[in-house]
Amino acid sequence: MGDDDGGRSRLGQAAAAFTSNWRNRNLRRAQLSFLGAWTAEWAFTVALGIVAYRDGGATAVGLVGLLRMLPSAILAPLLSPIADRGRRERVLILVSVVRGVATAAAALVIALAGPTVVIYALAVLSTIAATLYRPAHSALLPSLCRTGYELASANVVRGLLDSAATLVGPLLAAVLLQFTGVDVVFAVAAAASFWAAVLLLRLKYDAPPRPPAPARPNLAKEAVDGVRAVTQNRGLMLILGLAAAQALTRGALTVLSVVVAIELLGTGEPGVGALMTAVGVGAVLGSLAASLLVGTGRLGAWFAVGVGLWGLPLTLVGLIPQESAALPLLAFIGVGNALIDVAGFTLIGRMAPDEVLARVFGVLESLVTVFIGIGAVFASLMIAWIGVQGALIAIGLLCPVLAAVSWRRLRRLDRSVGDLDVDVGLLQQVPMFGTLPLPAVERLARGLEPVAVAADQVVFAQGDVGDRYYLIESGEVDVVGDGQVVATLGPGEGFGEIALLRRTRRTATVVARSALRLRALSSDRFLPVVLGYTPSARQAATVVDDMLHRYEPKAPFEEPPASP
Repeated sequence: MGDDDGGRSRLGQAAAAFTSNWRNRNLRRAQLSFLGAWTAEWAFTVALGIVAYRDGGATAVGLVGLLRMLPSAILAPLLSPIADRGRRERVLILVSVVRGVATAAAALVIALAGPTVVIYALAVLSTIAATLYRPAHSALLPSLCRTGYELASANVVRGLLDSAATLVGPLLAAVLLQFTGVDVVFAVAAAASFWAAVLLLRLKYDAPPRPPAPARPNLAKEAVDGVRAVTQNRGLMLILGLAAAQALTRGALTVLSVVVAIELLGTGEPGVGALMTAVGVGAVLGSLAASLLVGTGRLGAWFAVGVGLWGLPLTLVGLIPQESAALPLLAFIGVGNALIDVAGFTLIGRMAPDEVLARVFGVLESLVTVFIGIGAVFASLMIAWIGVQGALIAIGLLCPVLAAVSWRRLRRLDRSVGDLDVDVGLLQQVPMFGTLPLPAVERLARGLEPVAVAADQVVFAQGDVGDRYYLIESGEVDVVGDGQVVATLGPGEGFGEIALLRRTRRTATVVARSALRLRALSSDRFLPVVLGYTPSARQAATVVDDMLHRYEPKAPFEEPPASP
């Protein structure tokens, strides 16, 4: 009975992950835009692979993959600071329009039998734009969420849509290639990119306060800040390192899928789309399964499983080179991709500061782009050296080995995120913090300092200089104004905001009724966040006014004079 209840509860959480995104108008638009953008990317990738293979075989496919990725890898971290300055959806709109124009131009060149080198140049331009899309979108999602659960849900939904794009894009390309040509595939991909831009035009939300853009922006210096945020955080370094290994395998797959279909399995050009469609099917199923993981507190562990699944099926395909085995095995790569999307992006979103979040995702995208290009060339070299089957086996072993080595460190990350959730939950019990988006609450949570106070001790006295806000974790306090107890506060309640918000001395004395465990926020951490968002600033002003009215000394009761 308990297991049945647990299963129903888990299914209820999974359903809530999807319905919460649909009810949130901003999340719904952002997610559908992502679906359009990534459907375009996968259809474009399949069509470009066919063009390159016709032009020069497996070697050309690998070189084109590298050609697409290197400029993107260099420019992604340099351009991502733009998304940390203003409203991130504007960057997404611009990126989608650029991709749509470049892809439409490629369709025109193909239709007119133009030079292939022009198509490669347009592919580079489209890929540079695509490289900026995911960092900006990943950094936008936390600002549209209120809790860690909602952010994990958003990444579940985005993972499902990514998986759907992984399925729909190649499948669409395969069907179009069966009846039309590569030019039509490019044209459909362009239309999907334009649709992604239109969806974001009416996005409305409270963007975090950001410093004004400098008169002479230094994108290189701002990009270095993103790199520094990664190198100073060992958890981020681990996630990004494993993502690089997964990207190398992904780059190898762009070559291996073409060569395996045409040379090893003998299924021809449509077989390329079939293999990648199998990956998409697995990704969709994996995303549905990943929706059961929301709130489990084991995202690090599932990230390791996802990394391992990106490689192991390739090794097995090398050992069992049959289409009947290859299709279901490659579906498990899709499952791994879904797990990485949910766990990896959620972990990064929780660990990196919001003010540099797009830059951190830009560093990730740069690493992924570089290693996809390296993987494409590496696969070509391995095929030439040890054959298709040997390359499948060798490349496939990389990710499972690294995932096993990193297991313990990823589990420690799970515990640290769990501790952060406890602090976020404590803060969100306070009304003025409850209106804040998740990145703002996490910024406060990271600044909390533990304070222990013995029973009957004074936390601060009326007339003291106010420099900190306090939140009660356990115990109770009496608030004493002009010698009278005007309030008693307990766990989940806070005090000390009046002096900070009104820039006055303490208006009351706070005394511990019992042993206290407090969490303190310094004024330089408290004020920028609370006053930086209109809803929280209004709520804080209302709270302060109510408290000042409550603490105001009451005049003694006087008998009215007798009537003459």
